Amino acid sequence: MELLKIDCLGKELRLEGSMAGWQQLFWGDTLVSVKQASADNEGLRIHNFELTSQVQQHKTRPEPEATPQDEDDVTPTSIKVSLEIDLMWQPFNIDYRLIKDEAVIATGSRNSKDIERQVPVKPVQTKKQFSLVGLASLGFKLLKSAKVIKVVLAGASIAAYSWLFSFQFALALIACLVFHEYGHIRAMKYFGMKTKGIYLIPFMGGLALSDEKINTRWQDVVISIMGPSFGLLMSILSLVAYWLTGNVFFAGLAAFNALLNLFNLLPILPLDGGHILKSISFSMNSILGLGACIAGAAIGVYLSYTLGLALLGFLLLIGSLEIVFEWKTRHQSHLLPLDRYGQVFSTLWYFLTVGALIAIIWYLAGSGDDMLGLPLKILQS
Repeated sequence: MELLKIDCLGKELRLEGSMAGWQQLFWGDTLVSVKQASADNEGLRIHNFELTSQVQQHKTRPEPEATPQDEDDVTPTSIKVSLEIDLMWQPFNIDYRLIKDEAVIATGSRNSKDIERQVPVKPVQTKKQFSLVGLASLGFKLLKSAKVIKVVLAGASIAAYSWLFSFQFALALIACLVFHEYGHIRAMKYFGMKTKGIYLIPFMGGLALSDEKINTRWQDVVISIMGPSFGLLMSILSLVAYWLTGNVFFAGLAAFNALLNLFNLLPILPLDGGHILKSISFSMNSILGLGACIAGAAIGVYLSYTLGLALLGFLLLIGSLEIVFEWKTRHQSHLLPLDRYGQVFSTLWYFLTVGALIAIIWYLAGSGDDMLGLPLKILQS
């Protein structure tokens, strides 16, 4: 992960590292210092390196005729630079001093909030000259623009669910999905991330996309759980509307929405519950994280087989690839792990949300109407 990025003699000095103990220091695009992985992954570390500077030396005696050899001589000189860092992982904090030729030229510190809000460097795009090929490419991109895709996918979703059930139910389902995905969007915007909006995928639900990658496990937890949390809020509002009006439609909507969000909180990758489990467990220990994710996948296999959920079986294939990738990159992960407080708070938030959704379903299950059969049919389809 990127631990530090500051200016150093006209170029960017960037420090990358992980909890495994390794650190790499880049000056611009040049690797200038490396610290190998070790058990001692905290405390004071010093990166020493030298930079070359070109110094012009002027001739003091004028010459009658100038020649290429008579121009200013250029002599390279060496500049000794040191970066001292004092690193603590939980809670995350890094104090640094940049020293040039034994003189301190920069000091400062960073914490987890700074890591959350750091933005990756994007390459500068050069302007392209006008051409027919470029114009055709632009037209193709406009045809495939995000707004067009969103409208097409939304229309396809409404048509698909209307064909399966009814137009009214399709609209209710779309409302549930949009409310859920909006929770993810709000969390992304809270962390200052640029979002691409909500995409509705027929028979698969919805997807909230961002232009940027997350930097911490805490961001992963909050973004993942805010969808079900907004879903819980919608079920509560529907339940209140049912109490006020007596209209059974609102009761069915509350139960249906609660069941879908409860399904999404199953500790199975790539569902939201799987991301929460992965962030909490891998913050504790990589071996524990692998075991927890495999256990979640086993639960998914059992549910997929016993309930006939073909969709869940498809998702398990995607989740398996994510587990393998997470394990292979565990020592080079760019994500800042959760501290102990974050682990406990995330676990409580998860179980409270799950408990509240189960309570709503349990309450409405005693109404005598078959309100929970319809959501199960959707999952089975």
